[in-house]
Amino acid sequence: MVLEAGLKVNGMQRRFDVLVYDLNKAPFLIIECKAPSVKIIQKTFEQAAAYNFEVRAQYLMVTNGSTQYLCEMDYQNNSYKFLDYIPEFPAI
Repeated sequence: MVLEAGLKVNGMQRRFDVLVYDLNKAPFLIIECKAPSVKIIQKTFEQAAAYNFEVRAQYLMVTNGSTQYLCEMDYQNNSYKFLDYIPEFPAI
């Protein structure tokens, strides 16, 4: 797991909050954390998705501590679908 690390998105330095790797050290879940007072809107989610298109984690979560959204990425179609469950961590 990596906390608060930097990456470049469209040539600009950015920072993600949490990245969880699977047991094969591939990005599994990236989490963007916002303050409880920050409402999660589409723009917020798209910002986190842009970070993830660089990291290429299988799942993306955005949370403000009381509300969370989770999606599974589809890199072939440059899209994602929202999930209503947290995926099981893969075994080796």
